[in-house]
Amino acid sequence: MFNVLGFARKGARMVVALGFAAGLAACDVTLPTVGAGSGDKLSGDTVTVALLVPYGSPSPGDEGLARSLENAARLAAADLGGKVDIKVYRTAGQAGTAAAVADQAIAEGAQVIVGPLRSDAANAAAVAARDDGVNVLAFSNNTSIAGGNLFVLGNTFDNIASRLMGYAGAQGRSRVVVVYPRTPVGQIARSAVVKATAGTNVQIVGDGSFEFSEEGIASAVPVIAQTVASSGATAVMLTDDSAGALPLLAQLLPERGVDPSVVKSLGLTRWDVPPQTLALPGLQGGWFALPDPSLSAKFNARYQGAYGQAPHPLAGLAYDGVAAVGALAAKNLKATAGNLTQSSGFAGVNGVFRLKGDGTIQRALAIAQVTNSRVQIVDPAPKSFSRGGF
Repeated sequence: MFNVLGFARKGARMVVALGFAAGLAACDVTLPTVGAGSGDKLSGDTVTVALLVPYGSPSPGDEGLARSLENAARLAAADLGGKVDIKVYRTAGQAGTAAAVADQAIAEGAQVIVGPLRSDAANAAAVAARDDGVNVLAFSNNTSIAGGNLFVLGNTFDNIASRLMGYAGAQGRSRVVVVYPRTPVGQIARSAVVKATAGTNVQIVGDGSFEFSEEGIASAVPVIAQTVASSGATAVMLTDDSAGALPLLAQLLPERGVDPSVVKSLGLTRWDVPPQTLALPGLQGGWFALPDPSLSAKFNARYQGAYGQAPHPLAGLAYDGVAAVGALAAKNLKATAGNLTQSSGFAGVNGVFRLKGDGTIQRALAIAQVTNSRVQIVDPAPKSFSRGGF
């Protein structure tokens, strides 16, 4: 049985593990031929990157995650042939410590900060670095902290919802009921889905909210099923993940008459983590978004070969952050906001991505369908930002 309440603990951290590692051998960037002024040029041959990771955190799993992030960052630095010098700083998973080590890193010559992990620590580090003009590329996916000198690298609800709504609309699944917990994270998820309908033919025709408990989910399912039937919905957006309400919803909604062969299930989170999620009856034939699986396999194999174990699902974010900075350095450019947000973006181990002026991120994602409890890619991830949908 899945842990129905796991997401509540994760939600309190405001970090949702949505941006999972994919993989390429290196990172590249195509820059405009004009525009970089002398103030955007590096003064030396290398760029110093401060890597802020949660070594010393009391939270279970943080030590291993910190090691995985550092390992991936060092893989990126090795691929860049000496253009990046990484210095690691321990945040202990605390906002105050993150601010203090950000100050220390800048005093010791850091030109850009990659990390920290969680939104409170990332925000504190960015505030500390702001007056020095140092940008922070955080591992968070919390868009509420983005902006100014703070960019988020994690895959966001906005990005995922935009990809799914565009695809669903193109496939004729234009009447959507949004199912979400009555929690702060649930409200953020719902807002992202509503926002993502702009510019599409998709309409939100109903809400299916629930109190975040087993009893709350079970009591809400009949009401949600009735909303789906009475609204003429052609799709249901399930915003929760496999550690939260998703397993119960995917089991109980079909029992209440929401036939997945008629009403398509859409997922705002990864359904292939853990793999047994794919066997849930309400997800059969449904769609969710993920990075290019072939790239994931390449990165995982490289990491396994280098370190003798599989990477943490978030490890690719560290690779991408360091590699983007290094790609600019290879062209003798600083990691200024203007250079980081150039429109052609970067190609990293999570596929192509670009940072936006508001501090958020746009990542290329594939659309996967659950077919016989297995992942089937029905719309591949774009390889560049020239393709429609971006």
